[in-house]
Amino acid sequence: MSELVLVERNGDIATVILNRPEKLNALNRALWVRIGEVINELAAEDSLRCIVLRGAGDRAFSPGADITAFESERATPAQARSYGQAMHTAMRALRDCHHPTVALIKGICVGGGLELAISCDLRICGESSRFGVPVNRIGVILAYPEISTLIELVGRATTLEILLEGRVFDAAEAKEKGLVTRVVPDAQVEQAAYASARRIADGAPLSNRWHKKFARRLLDPQPLSAEEFDEGFANVATADYQEGYRAFVEKRPPQFTGQ
Repeated sequence: MSELVLVERNGDIATVILNRPEKLNALNRALWVRIGEVINELAAEDSLRCIVLRGAGDRAFSPGADITAFESERATPAQARSYGQAMHTAMRALRDCHHPTVALIKGICVGGGLELAISCDLRICGESSRFGVPVNRIGVILAYPEISTLIELVGRATTLEILLEGRVFDAAEAKEKGLVTRVVPDAQVEQAAYASARRIADGAPLSNRWHKKFARRLLDPQPLSAEEFDEGFANVATADYQEGYRAFVEKRPPQFTGQ
């Protein structure tokens, strides 16, 4: 199972690779499980500053579920629930990871592949990439956590358009809908994604982690408590805050430690 997901490290940036190139990185239950495990393992490494998620090869991020596995993995409601739990655990691991995450998208990114990509903080794709959730063509439905992620990103109306029409559309339309962060020429996808990861990693890690936390919390309609509101000023007591403004004044690159 460990070979289903590869991890490469380049200093403070880790790359997580969906490794089923013979299936265009189609997702089965074992792959979903391993994604969740790997992301949780990386989340515990405080030396990391950013995680890049991508598919093996240049043809696909992922075409979604491996339909050939349905008969053995999703043949009953109980199996489907177990499969869904593996999916939702992986998606939640990405969404809750305190390291910023960037999806590097080449080629096709549909169905569960798109659900995985939108669980990342940023999504950078090539001009020839294709997107969509054509699951109504095979009688599949998205469970509540999956639809919730789509609605949070693009809104209810666009989510229903994507699900009810079941179209596969191009990168320009994906950008227009808000599904992707940036579209670049195909030959520049890796360069653009890793440049983004580098900019993230060069920033103060505590600032990035707090911003992720606050952005997530603001999706909850409950009013902020006094303690939560005050957390917005807690950074002033950190060493990174002192280092950041002093480095600016001294006209030198900051050396952040995450403390």
